[in-house]
Amino acid sequence: MITERTDVLASGGGPAGMMLGLILARAGIKVTVLEKHGDFLRDFRGDTVHPSTIRLIDELGLGEGFRALPQSRLERVAFPTPDGGQTTLGDFGRLPGPYNYIALVPQWDLLNFLAKAAGDEPGFSLHMNTEVTGLLREGEKVVGVTYRTADGAEGEIRAELTVACDGRHSTLRRDAGLVPKEFPVPFDVWWFRLPKWQNEGGAPASILPVSKGNEILLSLNREDFYQVAYFIPKGADAQRRAEGIERFRERVARLRPDFADRVDHLESMDQVFMLDVKLNRLDRWYTDGLLLIGDAAHAMSPAGGVGINLAVQDAVAAAAILAGPLRRHAVTRADLAAVQRRRQRPTAIMQAFQRVIQRAVFESAFQGKFAGPPTALLWLSRVVPGFRTLPARLVGFGPRPEHAPAFARRRP
Repeated sequence: MITERTDVLASGGGPAGMMLGLILARAGIKVTVLEKHGDFLRDFRGDTVHPSTIRLIDELGLGEGFRALPQSRLERVAFPTPDGGQTTLGDFGRLPGPYNYIALVPQWDLLNFLAKAAGDEPGFSLHMNTEVTGLLREGEKVVGVTYRTADGAEGEIRAELTVACDGRHSTLRRDAGLVPKEFPVPFDVWWFRLPKWQNEGGAPASILPVSKGNEILLSLNREDFYQVAYFIPKGADAQRRAEGIERFRERVARLRPDFADRVDHLESMDQVFMLDVKLNRLDRWYTDGLLLIGDAAHAMSPAGGVGINLAVQDAVAAAAILAGPLRRHAVTRADLAAVQRRRQRPTAIMQAFQRVIQRAVFESAFQGKFAGPPTALLWLSRVVPGFRTLPARLVGFGPRPEHAPAFARRRP
């Protein structure tokens, strides 16, 4: 069995793992990221890059390259009104520029971009096709991981600190015996794409949810396609799939008659991808030698699209707090607890926000009672100056946005 050594081992090459690796490598720390897939090309992962993350990328000196990635700009979140119109509840354009929009960027492009930037640092190493299979321990302390490559080779990597960035179904969380507290979620999400016609190509990116009866659909107007979310009651995936693609086309066309001329591009249910939505949070994000961040510590609902950005904020805070102890080779449980203390409250606030959205929108919709946003919100958005800025700021920056530590900043 092959044995390697590193300072920090990050399990998972998603936004949290890549950002953590980049920032720590700029601190002169040896970082190894393990990613079980051979590339980042997976559809319908979170593609929203919020203003807080765009600002962070600028602080890292990577803004020009980021803006060159294929992307569209989301500047508002609108809801239909009972009279057939729309009202804007979140207006990102009211935020101070240049961080006054959400960038819709394919996640594989973002991850390749971060991997390239991290790869320019001498201490960074990314191993693709390498799946973490468990934790290495010496007594009660985690001292690294075991792994298996795509060709079946097995090995271990010993590290001063192991960071679980491996998502809502975290292997390392399970191996550590940590069990998150689950909050009820009434829905799962079917994601699929529909084409945009040429005369629609210039429309700005937008989010527009619609609801009829007990069904709800949300579409994101992307640069050259519509990314569509169809919400189903939790656990109803098998039953709904059994109805077949023809019935599903009918459902979509009924909710969005303007999509009736393109639903035949859905040829089978294989083009419809199910997201098992979870909302949970660990009471403790660490053990001796192990830290959990992002979805491994707190799975987020898709509401507000904040999951990527909270994971990135976790990574930035972890790197800023732990860089000094890692340089001294003296990371303690107290240091890991400091990361949780900094990020736990912002996470709890955003999860509470998501639970309010679930009750107000999705639970009402599944009961056939959803008639648009609450009347009070509609009134405030129309008559109170600046009200639309509040939800935009909460979603765009969150309760405690992080900044790049001084040691990681570079001039463009």
